[in-house]
Amino acid sequence: MRLTHTQLERFREDGFLILPSLFSESEVGTLRSELPRLFAERRPENFREKESDAVRTAMGLHLRSEVYSRAVRHPRLVEPAMQILGDALYVQQVKVNAKEAFSGDVWQWHYDFATHHGEDGVPEPLALNLHIFLDEVNEFNGPLVFIRGSHRRGPAPATLDTETTSYPLWVVDNDNVTRLIDAGGLVAAKGPPGTALIFGDTLVHGSSINMSPWPRMIFSLILNPVSNALTRHRRPDHQHHRDLTPVVPLADDCLLASVGAG
Repeated sequence: MRLTHTQLERFREDGFLILPSLFSESEVGTLRSELPRLFAERRPENFREKESDAVRTAMGLHLRSEVYSRAVRHPRLVEPAMQILGDALYVQQVKVNAKEAFSGDVWQWHYDFATHHGEDGVPEPLALNLHIFLDEVNEFNGPLVFIRGSHRRGPAPATLDTETTSYPLWVVDNDNVTRLIDAGGLVAAKGPPGTALIFGDTLVHGSSINMSPWPRMIFSLILNPVSNALTRHRRPDHQHHRDLTPVVPLADDCLLASVGAG
């Protein structure tokens, strides 16, 4: 799959792309079918909400599931990333972020490069986030909210927050967020299951609590050029993978093929 010239220009200008219904209902169902088993595992890769036992983030899924091993090599994710960044990309992080109905917690205002650089020593803000909505995402169940064009102003000052939620995060303060919003405005990333997102490493974003009766789960793959790999191993492998083998896209129907077939 290749992005159009218009899509590439929009990505460079806004810092993100929303691609509605890029994945089918059957493909989303395949991804969702693995999650009850994976979420039930009591292991460090599953981060749980600060005030409950609900899984907030489940990481390293491609090492725990054949389905997710295929998802990280899906051409509708990998090929656009290669188009933007070039060849030789490695799988930096794989996760599903979940927000339970009525209780899913906030993700503070942040951009990913602050963590990638501050914790992992990644030299440049090149990594791409590639998402698939596993539920409908609407304005009520905690959508990702992007500050349009914030990536064009360079990395904002960020500090490590270890108190707000169960997941430590390098966050941007309110004054800088206000300045960026005044310049670019806000966009909520909404859409039906199967919608895909692509966004860059310095785009400031966050999400509010889930105030609705509808859960919100999003699959997230981060790909990074091998030439821009981590230089520190401060965090465990499931937060930033050490395997720098370049990812090779599979066939377009890889999520619908029988598990165990390859």
